[in-house]
Amino acid sequence: MDAPVNFDIVIAGGNYVGLSTAVAIRQFAPGLSILLVDMAPEAAWTKDNRASAVAAAASRMLEQLGVWQEVLPSAQPINEMIVTDSRLADPVRPVFLTFDGEVRPGEPFAHMVPNIAMTAPLREKARALGVDVRFGVAVSSLQEEPAAMRVRLSSGEEVRARLVVAADGVNSKLRDMIGIKTVYSDYGQSGIVVTVAHERPHEGRAEEHFLPAGPFAILPLQNNRSSLVWTESTREAERLVAADAMVFELELERRFGFKLGALTVEGKPRAFPLGLRLARDFVRPRFALVGDSAHGMHPIAGQGLNYGFKDVAALAQTIVEAARIGRDIGAIDVLESYQQWRRFDTVKMGATTDILNRLFSNDNAVLRRLRDFGLSLVDRTPLAKSYFIGAAAGLSETSGPRLLRGEAL
Repeated sequence: MDAPVNFDIVIAGGNYVGLSTAVAIRQFAPGLSILLVDMAPEAAWTKDNRASAVAAAASRMLEQLGVWQEVLPSAQPINEMIVTDSRLADPVRPVFLTFDGEVRPGEPFAHMVPNIAMTAPLREKARALGVDVRFGVAVSSLQEEPAAMRVRLSSGEEVRARLVVAADGVNSKLRDMIGIKTVYSDYGQSGIVVTVAHERPHEGRAEEHFLPAGPFAILPLQNNRSSLVWTESTREAERLVAADAMVFELELERRFGFKLGALTVEGKPRAFPLGLRLARDFVRPRFALVGDSAHGMHPIAGQGLNYGFKDVAALAQTIVEAARIGRDIGAIDVLESYQQWRRFDTVKMGATTDILNRLFSNDNAVLRRLRDFGLSLVDRTPLAKSYFIGAAAGLSETSGPRLLRGEAL
């Protein structure tokens, strides 16, 4: 058998988190060799019709990585956001909270970006930087050695790496292989994701309607289109996505309304189970978790992707700085710095989304009065609104990773 090929880093997961991890490390530490593998076929990404909210801090990082200018033509700025709280049958949905969309003049707090518009330039950038990118290849097993991790691939090849990074999603196989346990709470909800076209322009306004079954978010896309994240009980969500087109559209119109004219559903709706999953550890010797592999959260705050990008920025800074002074990038004392940076922040956001979902996904009259009072109070307090919009933009941390401030490593 041939001797294993040596890499400094192996990354499992070719989504935007895995790709941006590879790009960030390779761009600022070009001496580190990186292999990125993904079990999906190479063309699978072209079938992803979802879109994501990219916060201002994340867009600054992507700009520093040299890909944001490629993403920007497909990005829709969020110019305004409104929050309502009502029952499905209510004739009027009172607005309790509004946010202007800019964190500073000319910089929206977030953009809505089709996933494929992020994936394509990140792939090109990774390959241009010399990352060895392979699709249709999975990690079959991991074996820790004194100074490396032996990685067996589904192709039959074995490689050695000083560090393995798992970016393979909320049901991470690598996390299980290494023996990291998770804390999990099943909400009994699913998120229906679908894109709709409408007659009238949305003017860049995002809306989040809190309904008894869960939030119904309308997120603006380019060309009179919107991305919907529609929370229902899992049973109801499965019924809706399995229903014929007319039934689905009638239920959609009940929630969306007619303010933007006639609606046309683009593509087939898909439902994803919702829950809170947090890894008990983010690192082990020669191993680190990033993105959904480390944390899966309810989309109620729209922070899942952006917390993945925070992981990228923190891990890249940790690894690049360690490499520059000759430290072992896979040593546990190096990786603990990354874990300390990210774990508390992630647990805090996980707890926040959990509380918000439990507070708003119900029809309890007492809770409704309390939460509506709270929303109205925030709406009348400029300092509170500024804090929340800064947090949503990812700009509230002055000591955060440099990439999220748009600074080079």
